[in-house]
Amino acid sequence: MPATPAWPPKSLPRLFVREPLGEGVAVALDPAQANYLGNVLRLKEGAELLVFDGQSGEWLARIGEAGRKRMTLAIERNTREPETIPDVWLAFAPIKRQSTDLLVEKATELGAARLIPVMTQRTIADRVNLERLEAIAIEAAEQCGRTRLPDIEQPRTLNRLLENRDALRTLYFADESGGEWAPDAFTPGSSLILIGPEGGFTKEERGAIRAAPNSVAVSLGPRILRAETAALAALATYMAVAGDWRLSADKRE
Repeated sequence: MPATPAWPPKSLPRLFVREPLGEGVAVALDPAQANYLGNVLRLKEGAELLVFDGQSGEWLARIGEAGRKRMTLAIERNTREPETIPDVWLAFAPIKRQSTDLLVEKATELGAARLIPVMTQRTIADRVNLERLEAIAIEAAEQCGRTRLPDIEQPRTLNRLLENRDALRTLYFADESGGEWAPDAFTPGSSLILIGPEGGFTKEERGAIRAAPNSVAVSLGPRILRAETAALAALATYMAVAGDWRLSADKRE
């Protein structure tokens, strides 16, 4: 009888570091990271892990020195080149904190290149904690295997987004009043997916978005979706028909 493999499969821990990485580089971790590796994961000197800096891919590292609140890593070799991700941005109206956290976490896992909080007339959140969202994105990237972090931009009004956007970047917006079926609408290329707040865009806002150059209204199906569900459904659909899910399928054939 064949042996039953352990589950979950054993893998090396992954950690994001802000210092540029390279073969032979020594990295001093901050106290929180040292505590996580040493006291939570209980890794000792000589233990291996994977690290990435968001620019140079993924690297194999070894713990060189470990103390109660300090730890250094020795970078040994490159294990993965920087990933190539689709040029798709997700603009969303901030919602309740827990739902926004979920949106950022899952959008990172799905491969969004940039996240843009957009303040609309019906937006219920009056502030966005960018440091918190960045921390959530980092943790998601560590767990899902990304080697690049999504850029998280400062919040902006819907009017400013429409006025300053590059018209060559296709603007897909989920319009609850109707639009082209999303799987047929999405095409490869520089894209911006715009999702409204709870209650949707106002009539005035929908008109302004529809009037924007290179704007495409899309439908996400017959049911009313929560704002965070709509954002993730749209991004997942894009990845399947126009993003790197499609490219991964092509490589298997």
